[in-house]
Parts: sequence; C-alpha cells; structure tokens
Amino acid sequence: MTPTDAARAVADAAARASAASPALAAAGQEQIDTAIRAMADRLSDAGVTATVLEANQVDCATAKEAGMAGGLLDRLRLTPARLTDMAGQLRQLADTEALPTRQKVRTLDGGLLVEEWRRPVGVIGANFEARPNVAVDVASQLIKSRNAGVLRTGSAAIGSAAALVDLVVAPALTEAGLPGDAVQLLRVPGRESAEALVTEPTKIPLVILRGSGESTRTLAARAALAGVKTLAHADGGGVLYIHPAADRTLADRLIDDGLDRLGVCNRLNLLLVDRAIWDETVPRVVDALAAREPKIAASLPPHQHVVGYEWALDDDNEATVTIAPADGELDAADIANRETSGLAATIVTEDAQAASRFLKAYVGTGAFWNASTRRLDGFKLLGVPETGINVDRVPGPRGPVTFRDLYLRQYVVVPEDRTLG
Repeated sequence: MTPTDAARAVADAAARASAASPALAAAGQEQIDTAIRAMADRLSDAGVTATVLEANQVDCATAKEAGMAGGLLDRLRLTPARLTDMAGQLRQLADTEALPTRQKVRTLDGGLLVEEWRRPVGVIGANFEARPNVAVDVASQLIKSRNAGVLRTGSAAIGSAAALVDLVVAPALTEAGLPGDAVQLLRVPGRESAEALVTEPTKIPLVILRGSGESTRTLAARAALAGVKTLAHADGGGVLYIHPAADRTLADRLIDDGLDRLGVCNRLNLLLVDRAIWDETVPRVVDALAAREPKIAASLPPHQHVVGYEWALDDDNEATVTIAPADGELDAADIANRETSGLAATIVTEDAQAASRFLKAYVGTGAFWNASTRRLDGFKLLGVPETGINVDRVPGPRGPVTFRDLYLRQYVVVPEDRTLG
C-alpha cells in the first residue's frame, strides 16, 4: 500500500466515525451500557464465536508459517476461554458507573456557579500490536466514554479483528440504536496506515499508541510533529526486588506469577536480589527457572546488555529474565527508576519500613508490595478493560487508561439560581 492509499483509507474511516460521533455523544447511559452488554452477548453466541475462532485460526496459522515467535503467537491467539473472559469483562464494564458529565466546582460572586463538564473527544484513534482482543477492549472503552474511533492492528491480526468488529461491535451498537459505523477498523496491512493514523489532527485529534518498542516511539514523535496528541506506551517490563526480609515462598510464587505469559509488557523482566542474600537465593532461582516449561534462561552478571533490556521484545530470547544485585531497597528503586521505562516494580519483604522506603523512592507507573507486576492491567487493577498503559512522567492519564480518561474538560459558568435542561 502506498502512503496515498493509506491516507485515503484513514480519511474514509475518520469520516464514517465522525458522522457517527454525535449520536454517541448524545446517548444516554442506559443506551451506552445496553450496547456494551450486547457486545458481551454476541461474544457468548456459539455461531459468532465459531466464526471468530475460525478467522483467528487462519491468522495464527499464517503467522506461524511466517516465523512469528511463541510469545507473539500467544498474544495473537483467541480461545473459547479468552472469549468468555472478554464477555465477562464487558458485562462488568456495563455495570460500572460512569463519571458524571457535570459537577459543581464552586460559586462566584454575583450569583454565578462554576461547573466542570466532561465532553467526548469525538473521534479517537488507536494503534495496537497483533492482539485481536484489544479491538474489543478499546472499542468498549470508546463506547463507554461516548467517543467514536478508528482502530488499527498489526497485519497478522486483521482477520481476527475484522471478525470481532463486524460480528460483535457493530451489530451490538446497531441493536442499541446507535450507529454501527462508530467504531472503524483499518483493514489494510502495512506501516503506512499507522503513519497516516497519527497525522490527521482535525479528524483524529487523539491517538492511543499501544505497543512496545521503537516503532511506537517513532509514531509518537511523528504525531507530535503533526499536532496529534497521543497516549503512548512504548516500553514496559516488570521489576521484582527480593529483600532480605522476604518470605521466600511468596517470592517464588511472585516470580512464577510474573512469567505466566512472556509476551506481555508487565511480565517479570528484571529480578533484583539483595546482595546480602545473593549467594543463597540466586542458584535456587536459576534452577527453578530452568525447570519451568518453557525453560526460562537467566541473564547473570556481567551482563552483555543494559540491565533493563526488555526480553518481551526479543523474539529469539523472550524466555529470559535478567538477574542483578541491589544494595538495599533504595538502590533497588534507583535501579528500577534509572534502568527501566518505569512501568511497574514490586518489593517482596515482610519489613514494612523497607517496603515504605521502596514505594516512596520508586517513581514508576505502578508500585507494588508483595504483589505481582502482572496486576498492572486495567481489568486486574481497576475492574475495567484498558485502552493501554501510559507511562509518561508528566501530568495527565498515567497507568492503565480507561474510559474515565477519554474526555475533554470544559468549565461552564451559569447563574446559580437557574437550572439547565
């Protein structure tokens, strides 16, 4: 596809979504939640799920033949259990109370009232890796926040994502009396469509960039030049620090929990072991990693890479964990701050004061005490699906981004003694 073709595809999708956005913005909460429940119902329909799974099997077979690594294949794959989980999350989202569209801020002299109004953005773009379930996650968050959207996924997942949009999202909107065109999916493969998505500030003023690595950073930079705002997640990797006062059984369990899926951003990536317990702990951990299925390799000092190297992005070596020493909880927090993207870090200890010092020193998006960094996820942490995780160190949505973040704030001043319709 040429850049011109990609630009046309994005412009067409944006126009369709824009035409549908006023109806979403004006919809009542009951109508919005009805649409989300209809999505869940369709994901539970045997005929729909069979067709979605068939499309996904084609995508997975093609990707495997092309040499896609195991962790990425796991992201791509849909199963009946995963579809059931998606339906359950949608029902929980529908039951989640939305933020008020208006709230009082303060009164002014002269009998005036300051209100804060929350308004939809209009059309929001989303670019995400080859994970078809994210199409439903993002679509549901856009609908809940009354925004229309233009979605783009990795080429390997287009067939699966198209089945989900065509058989789940669009019909559910229509059943609820909302425009089925409100959520658009770009169905053209190639990098050009991603670049076109982030260069339409008047049509798509905000784009969620969900993914990891240099490609996402490049798209964010391109968007900035074009005047498009982004919520970007380019890097990840969870950090776990074992303190001398750690419960060893708990530490072993959290290591295990952090490696249940190797291709996700919040997996265990860097294991820090206090130098005081290094000799007794590391050999046991290395043996336990080697005994797993699949076997997990331990990268030990001296490292031939940066300490925070993200193994989830390494197709050939994703089954690896870096192990490094730390001189106490403050040093561990400093290493996590300095050497990683600042996604999430946890301390394992029974010493509350040490935990407090670590949590106060670590400035990343998610900080944990005796809990797995795998919990840094919209549904696990907040009870609703996420559009992605924002790790920016500036004011604004940070951590799992949900429907509660996808609005524009407007200040409205009205006479205090008058009632608006």
